[in-house]
Amino acid sequence: MFTLHKTNGKARRGEFKTVHGIIQTPVFMNVGTSAAIKGGVSSMDLREIGCQVELSNTYHLHVRPGDKIIHQLGGLHKMMNWDRPILTDSGGFQVFSLAGLRKIEEEGVYFSSHVDGKKIFMGPEESMQIQSNLASTIAMAFDECIENPAPYDYTQKSVARTTRWLKRCQAEMARLNTLDTTINPHQMLFGINQGGTHDEIRKAHMQEIAELGLDGYAIGGLAVGESHEEMYRIIEAVEPFMPKDKPRYLMGVGTPQNIIEAVARGVDFFDCVMPSRNARHGHVFTGEGILNLINAKYELDERPIDEKCNCPACRHYTRAYIRHLFKAKEMLAQRLAVLHNLYFYNNLMQQIRDAIDGDYFDEFRAQNSTKLGTRI
Repeated sequence: MFTLHKTNGKARRGEFKTVHGIIQTPVFMNVGTSAAIKGGVSSMDLREIGCQVELSNTYHLHVRPGDKIIHQLGGLHKMMNWDRPILTDSGGFQVFSLAGLRKIEEEGVYFSSHVDGKKIFMGPEESMQIQSNLASTIAMAFDECIENPAPYDYTQKSVARTTRWLKRCQAEMARLNTLDTTINPHQMLFGINQGGTHDEIRKAHMQEIAELGLDGYAIGGLAVGESHEEMYRIIEAVEPFMPKDKPRYLMGVGTPQNIIEAVARGVDFFDCVMPSRNARHGHVFTGEGILNLINAKYELDERPIDEKCNCPACRHYTRAYIRHLFKAKEMLAQRLAVLHNLYFYNNLMQQIRDAIDGDYFDEFRAQNSTKLGTRI
């Protein structure tokens, strides 16, 4: 399923074949938590801006409209009118983000819905059943994402439980993929490496789950409070123990600089809500750094957001106009800014792939890693 075509140092250029199409890696997945990109961006738009993979969230779709309803509608792909790959998160991150609304036990996690307070139970089997109903291309294993830093003893116990949950996920997915009622019997499973900022726990966990022969492997539990330097250190510690012939996914990351630096350390898949979230507040990425379109200096600026960009916003509108839309609180402002940022990210990944193909990734990294994070 995964073919590694080329490397530049540890940077990897590959292809991942799925039932919903081939994913060119490294890749950034555009986050549509509730089966939509916030900011009024449709699946038709995603095609235009070069999105390869859309990502949705198991917990949120279970809460509404309900995974059984989505199953009745033919699965996420049919409901969204999206024929390319979809990855669904497992709900494990909500174990972290909804800490005040949940209780963790060996069998799984008891939640109170953030919407209406309704009691919800989700364990490994339930997460796999929900994701099977969603019929995503790639399902993520159910895990516990812990805060950083976390006590060593608790981290060890949590990781051991996550491993037990992973084996239950694997068995349940194998069962679900044989059922006549399953929409996507080719659904894949990615396991998640945990261990906080404890290198030895991370390494041992990666070695253990690598033996399970999963379709891909993720590094989870980062970008939740630790420094960038700590994050890079953990990637470097774990990477030697990740299977070379399987895709590697750094969950919830990140900035353009984070992505370039993680690619340099051997990562293939990325996702983050940041480009769309920041766009909705007027913060946009360009090849020269980050702009705040709401600043007064753009009031009469007739240039596009980025003069070298070919996104729909930059082809047709000026900074002055989009700033006016933000000031007037028009929804079109958010839509245009989100389209631009997601195009920027998808195009950045194409540039990274081209650089690896062309044997100039080190030069690309040196020219862009710091610059793209600069505020103009």
